[in-house]
Amino acid sequence: MLKKLHLTFNAVIVFLLSTFALNAEMKIPNNLILPADVIRIQLEGLMNNDKNYKDSGIEQTWNFAHPNNKKNTGPLPNFKMMIKGRSYKMLLNHISHTIEELGSSDKWAQFEVIILDKEKIYHKFNWQVEKYTGEGPLKDCWLTTIVSSPIPLGSSI
Repeated sequence: MLKKLHLTFNAVIVFLLSTFALNAEMKIPNNLILPADVIRIQLEGLMNNDKNYKDSGIEQTWNFAHPNNKKNTGPLPNFKMMIKGRSYKMLLNHISHTIEELGSSDKWAQFEVIILDKEKIYHKFNWQVEKYTGEGPLKDCWLTTIVSSPIPLGSSI
């Protein structure tokens, strides 16, 4: 009986450690992460979408979505379908990106994001983050509120 308990305990420990290792690179919002860094974290996740596990980049992006944004997109499975859909699929596994601040205050910041997708076509987005003013663990964290529809800018060739 004790041996079975010991084996079960070891299996639980191995499971927990492997789960922790899978999520080791997953960043969570905190009030020390600056607005441009929020977008960088999201874009790097999308650039390497399946690096840690299937759709880990989409989940990383979801972690930094403002609660009001999550209300509009629906739960994570809906968000995954939206990102994989026609409007935003060019973000997945893109080649490169640039982030340029367009304006900001102490409550919001807006950026122009240009990505080069895997088909070597450039796309421009307006990306906005806002400081969360509610209570709880997200208080004073910068989170994405708006990502515009992409504007194709043409081929890199």
